[in-house]
Amino acid sequence: MLKTFMFTASILIIILTLISFWIPLIKPDSEKLSPYECGFDPLGSARLPYSMRFFLVAILFLLFDLEIALLLPSPWATQIIHPPQMAFFAYFVLLLLTLGFVYEWYQGGLEWAE
Repeated sequence: MLKTFMFTASILIIILTLISFWIPLIKPDSEKLSPYECGFDPLGSARLPYSMRFFLVAILFLLFDLEIALLLPSPWATQIIHPPQMAFFAYFVLLLLTLGFVYEWYQGGLEWAE
């Protein structure tokens, strides 16, 4: 049983790897062959200024990513001695992040175009 599974998985890996190398070569064009640099021209000047909005979006993403990392262990924390305490801290973290999000929204930090 295990040998059959390993053989099937190996064959599937080989097939998917070959397909992933073969598909991009079907119709190469200038867009596929050029390096991608976050929407900027990679061959132009590297000293062009860009908006601070990119950094704001990245910081907001990291903030809410951290929220998920903090709240993921919550279901397993119900097995501790004081589950209401765990729920209080989880709701407190959510409240702080929601208040920060609302503040950012009202300050106009989420508006992409001015």
